Amino acid sequence: MMTAKNNKSDPYAGERLKESHFHPRQAELNLREAWSSWNGYKFADYYYDEEYEYFCIRNSCATYDICPMQKYSVSGADAEAMLNRMVTRDISKLKEDRVTYVCWCTDEGRLVDDGTIFKLGPESFLLTCGSPSLAWLRKSAFGFDDLDIVDLSDEIAALSLQGPTSCEVLKKVGLEGIENLKPFNIMHFDIAGSTDKPLMVSRTGFTGDLGYELWILPELALTLWDAVYAAGEDYGIQPYGEAATNMARLEAGFIMPGMEFNEALKTIHYKYDQTPFELNLDWLVDFKKPHFNGRSALLKESKQGSEYRLVKLDIEGNKPAEESFLYADKDCETEIGYVTSAMWSPVVKANIALAMIKSKYLKGDIWAEIYYGKELRHHNKVVRCQMQDRPFWSPDRARATPPAAF
Repeated sequence: MMTAKNNKSDPYAGERLKESHFHPRQAELNLREAWSSWNGYKFADYYYDEEYEYFCIRNSCATYDICPMQKYSVSGADAEAMLNRMVTRDISKLKEDRVTYVCWCTDEGRLVDDGTIFKLGPESFLLTCGSPSLAWLRKSAFGFDDLDIVDLSDEIAALSLQGPTSCEVLKKVGLEGIENLKPFNIMHFDIAGSTDKPLMVSRTGFTGDLGYELWILPELALTLWDAVYAAGEDYGIQPYGEAATNMARLEAGFIMPGMEFNEALKTIHYKYDQTPFELNLDWLVDFKKPHFNGRSALLKESKQGSEYRLVKLDIEGNKPAEESFLYADKDCETEIGYVTSAMWSPVVKANIALAMIKSKYLKGDIWAEIYYGKELRHHNKVVRCQMQDRPFWSPDRARATPPAAF
């Protein structure tokens, strides 16, 4: 989820943006006034310091506003069949009160977007994604009669709570049994004296750590915020913005639009978008299920192989390889790919990156040419890279049920 910076020279730029359901509380905490925009919402790039917020995610707990995320209700007797034709994964196997990660493609097998599908009932689903997708959903609904698609993006307040103490905070809020919630499962709770369980909690997130996402009606958003922050006070709870999110998701090896992939409906140049196979999402493509959009192209690619492949790199030294080209030799004569995201990881203590490499060079040497600044001078160096199979950061607590008290 990339954010486009506001035009700082326009004093009225922020007034044209919608404010999140949590904005009154967040505005008090955004000491730097570091606002960006996401899907028409005023959105925090960071609140105080991006590295401090990152360490809160990894060492205590922190909240991330996901109100701007797109949310679509898909219901009716044809809801499952329609979604199953749209996405590459077989969601007919998805059980109620479960969540699954999905992606969907053009007829050419190029990635339109990725997101999550919540199964809320036998004929009721919630699709969430980073970019507006209502037009694509309506096109995908062609031929299905018993189907209702409703854009709920502004009608659901959503807050992500991530970090090793997140479960302890929710227990202190009074969410009885939250410690028994398994990854990619859903539970419903009462809050503030309600009796109809208006709070939905999913054990999901974008940090690779223990975490939850909280979904509630807008009129209860501030009540939820106050309850979470009162419970989290002794744990040093802190809001975090897009900058810290990007650090955490890179350590987890998660892809982000605008960095690892371009949404196929937004690209101009031929093949400047990507396929699920190029992004190492083979496990999301199920050729055993009935026809889905892009199946023929993806089946052909699965047999012939992909031109590029997304890989995880451990890079020599401590200079982040941001926007670096990759080569098969130290003399930089044979270009084989490019870095999509890079950072020095404080928790892994390593120089890490995600990169797209031409498939035919995956078994050979990989070198990165890194440019960096030092005391107003420009420098460059060529360093060796090692591919890594596992995520850079994947603690046991992210999967443990119940999570250990922290």
